[in-house]
Amino acid sequence: MKYALESAGPNRNELEYVLDYYKDEPEKYKAALFLIENMPGHYSYLGDAIDDYYTDAIDIMRSSLTPVEQRDSLLKLSDAKYLGLDNTIIQDIKIITAEQIIHNIDRAFDEWKNRSYCEHVDFDTFCEWILPYKCVELQQIDSWRDTLSNEFSNDLKQFIFDDETKNSPFRALDLVRNEILRKVKPYGVYTRSGYPMLSASTLKNMTFGRCADYVNLGVLTYRSLGLPVVIDETPIWGRYRAGHTWYVLLGEKGEELPSEWDISSVPGTPFFQYQRIPKVYRNTYSINRERVYYSKHSKLNYPFSLFQKDVTDKYFATSEISFPIDKNKGLVEDYAYIASFCGHNEEWKIIDYGEIIKGKVTFNKMGRNVLYVVLGYDGKRLKGLTEPFVLKSNGEIEFVIPKTEKRHNIDIYRKYYTSENVINMQHRVLGGEIQASNDKTFINATTIYKITDLKYPDKIPIDSVCSYRYWRYVSPNGSYGNVAELAFFDQDSINITGTYIGDNNVYNIHDAFDGDWLTYYDSKEPDGNWIGMDFKQPTRVSYIRIVPRGDDNYIRVGDTYELKIWDGNYWLTVDKRIADDNCLHYKNMIENCLYWIDNKTRGWDERPFIVESNGEITWW
Repeated sequence: MKYALESAGPNRNELEYVLDYYKDEPEKYKAALFLIENMPGHYSYLGDAIDDYYTDAIDIMRSSLTPVEQRDSLLKLSDAKYLGLDNTIIQDIKIITAEQIIHNIDRAFDEWKNRSYCEHVDFDTFCEWILPYKCVELQQIDSWRDTLSNEFSNDLKQFIFDDETKNSPFRALDLVRNEILRKVKPYGVYTRSGYPMLSASTLKNMTFGRCADYVNLGVLTYRSLGLPVVIDETPIWGRYRAGHTWYVLLGEKGEELPSEWDISSVPGTPFFQYQRIPKVYRNTYSINRERVYYSKHSKLNYPFSLFQKDVTDKYFATSEISFPIDKNKGLVEDYAYIASFCGHNEEWKIIDYGEIIKGKVTFNKMGRNVLYVVLGYDGKRLKGLTEPFVLKSNGEIEFVIPKTEKRHNIDIYRKYYTSENVINMQHRVLGGEIQASNDKTFINATTIYKITDLKYPDKIPIDSVCSYRYWRYVSPNGSYGNVAELAFFDQDSINITGTYIGDNNVYNIHDAFDGDWLTYYDSKEPDGNWIGMDFKQPTRVSYIRIVPRGDDNYIRVGDTYELKIWDGNYWLTVDKRIADDNCLHYKNMIENCLYWIDNKTRGWDERPFIVESNGEITWW
């Protein structure tokens, strides 16, 4: 408290006024202490510029532009008119008023004390799950409880609760959640879109955003109605370059119900059954004192949030793992870092730190079935302190140590692991046929090629010597079409084009001919679908390309690929080539060595892999 009051500077009088105001209300006084003691380190924007930005943002979001056009307009506005906005950030403790704190405390207490679905919430839980005047950094200090509760409480007010659900926070939250969905109509945009919407007025008008944006909207709205919710996140998935944010509801039996996604998903449903997660952190209002100590004593000073705590073990089985640290590694600090592979912008993503004590570092609550490496800082850069290792599902550690005496020849068809969804999409082309005819009804059509397995070449050679005016791809029954690209080539591999044709149930047919492997043609019906080309005259086709709907992580002809190997400290390039087929052939690949295929032409999603003893590869 002493440090907080000193940090406030001239604003100290406002904070002391709050404490004096609640001196005869012990519980609210404790709540005020909690808010003020943990206020240093929380930041907001200062000045009129942020209000002007939000005004402009609301005008854009209320316009007739599409969500994507709004995103682009707001990004352009951010980079032109408001480029220096980040320079106006200031600590809340220096600008917050007594009136704002008192109003927030009184409103939070009113909801907590008067909502039947809050009976299970004790004071300590209330302080983190309902009370805070903000849920994320840089959120505007405004009357969000009033604004959002008025906007999204209609269904809750009108609902007639039965004896089973009258005390259920789950039932209340779902009513509010559906009202938000109905009124806001979320539209996901995952690229940069300007400064985030962090005022109550912009949040309720938000027409596009990331998961985190809609999580913020949900959490603030729920808390405005006394619902106990917090925000959890992972800094990076176990096999994906990015992280994820979601919210958690505290149920009436004390169970924590994660939402998986944002307001679009119901809390308490199965949580990412197939995803591997190295760490889960809970965003808190209270300061993590251990991280404060780290920030003051570390030389690297990695930007860990000071307002998070580790809750990984609340989600799944975890492990405590320790490693000896060689004192001759030349480290300039008593910390080591555990990282998981990222591959986009940074090779390894740091997810936690450990203090080196008596030549050993320990990492707690580590998620399993994930590839890790321990890194150390030598004053200039991070370098490996251990070999990469897999923390297996049973808690055992398996180091990735190359067996240089054992080599394998391998074929690489992708630069990324194959998800369940991609496999499902790939299998939808099995049984597909290329047919040709000189009759537009394809009566007595000739079957030129049939897909019997998934390892066909990028350009499928056609044996037919005949010329046909009409060529088509007939999808197998049950597939709904789902082909990303269909292309026809002459004997010189030059693309032949004509007029698109297809059955009456096909829509977005042009997406199969646009060169974009992330778009695809679809059909209203599962069976009897086809698309093709009318070349206007009999035409001989020598090659055909058929790309299944997928994630565009297949090897692509013409792209440049760099093969990298982990040498214990850094990634080294061992091969660089332009793909001439949809498969890369590599000879003498070292067994149990960590490799990485890096597409230098396009894409973000890339994962390292290990060559196994049978010559197969395992993606990590």
